Amino acid sequence: MTSDQELFAKGLATWQKLVAASYYGHDQVIALHEVLLNEAKQGFVFADLACGTAPRSAAALAGTGVSRYVGVDISKPALDVAKGALAPLCCPIELRCQDFVEAIDAWEGRLDVAWIGLSLHHLQTSEKRAFIGKIERLLPRNGLFLIWEPTCLEGEDRRGWVERLSQFLKGLPLTDDEFAAMDSHQRASDYPETAATWTGMARDAGFERADMLFAATDRVTGVYLFRH
Repeated sequence: MTSDQELFAKGLATWQKLVAASYYGHDQVIALHEVLLNEAKQGFVFADLACGTAPRSAAALAGTGVSRYVGVDISKPALDVAKGALAPLCCPIELRCQDFVEAIDAWEGRLDVAWIGLSLHHLQTSEKRAFIGKIERLLPRNGLFLIWEPTCLEGEDRRGWVERLSQFLKGLPLTDDEFAAMDSHQRASDYPETAATWTGMARDAGFERADMLFAATDRVTGVYLFRH
C-alpha cells in the first residue's frame, strides 16, 4: 500500500510543478501583497490558515509591516517545507500543525490579518458561515480577512463548476495520473460558492465591506477581501 508520506510527496510534487509553471498563485500573491502594503496597519500579526508550504504568503509578505507570522496546516511535512520558504521574513515565525478550523476555535491573542487559500471550500456552506463569523469576531476594527477560493459563475451549480475545473485541469502540464488524482479530489471534496454567496456570508457575519478583488486567471477561483 502507498504510505501517507508517499501520497503527500506525490501531491506536493504536483502542486509545486504547477506553481513553478505559474499556473497557480501569481495573481494571488500580487493581490495579497498590495492589500498588505496599502491597508494593513504597521506591525500586523498575520495568520496563514491552511498554509501548506507557504510560498505564496512568503512572497506576499516580503517588504510589508508584518510583525509576526502564524502558519497553520494539518500536514507536518508541508510545515517542514514551509520553514525554508518563510526563512527570509524578518519577523518571528510560528508554525502550528493543526486543522485550521480547530486553530481558529482555540485562537488566543492578537490577530490582525487572516488569509486562507483554496481550503475554505472544503467546508459545507453552514460551516463556512460559522468559520467566517469566528474570524470576524477575532479581528480588530481595522482587521482584514482575505480568501482565495473556488467560485461558481452566477447561475452555475457545483456540478457545472466541477466540469469547468476539470476542463481547466486538462490544460495544465499534468501526467495522466496527476490529472486523475486532482480531478478525483475536486469531485469528492470541493464545494465552491458564487461570488454573491461568498460576499453575502461575510456581510452576514458582521463585515461592513465584502468585495471580490478579482476573478483569478484560472477562471474558476476568486480573491476576496472582507473588512470592517
